[in-house]
Amino acid sequence: MASENVQTYSDGNFDADVLQAATPVLVDFWAEWCGPCRAMEPAIDSVAADYKGKVAVGKLNVDDNPSVTMKYMVRGIPTVMLFKGGQIVDQVVGAVDKGVLKQMLDRHV
Repeated sequence: MASENVQTYSDGNFDADVLQAATPVLVDFWAEWCGPCRAMEPAIDSVAADYKGKVAVGKLNVDDNPSVTMKYMVRGIPTVMLFKGGQIVDQVVGAVDKGVLKQMLDRHV
C-alpha cells in the first residue's frame, strides 16, 4: 500500500501530526473501495519521495476516521488537502496526476 515516505493519519493523530506540523502536510483522503483513490497512489508516493524533508505526505482513510472527515467536510474522494500552519491552503477533489500535485505543492513550499 503506502510507501515508506507516506504517513498514515487518523482521528487520533491528525491534530499533532498535521495541524501542528512544522512543515506543510499533504493529506490524501481515500478509502479501500475507491478505484480513483488507488489509481492516485503512485502519484502520492512519488511526490512524497520528491518533497521529502520539505512536505509531509500522508493518507487518511475516510471510512476509519469519521471525525476528521466530517470536520473538513470531505464529500468526494479522493480529496487531497494541503495544510500549512494548521490551515488548509490548497485542495483538489478527484483523481489527479503527479503534475497537478507538484503544482499545488510548488505554490506553497
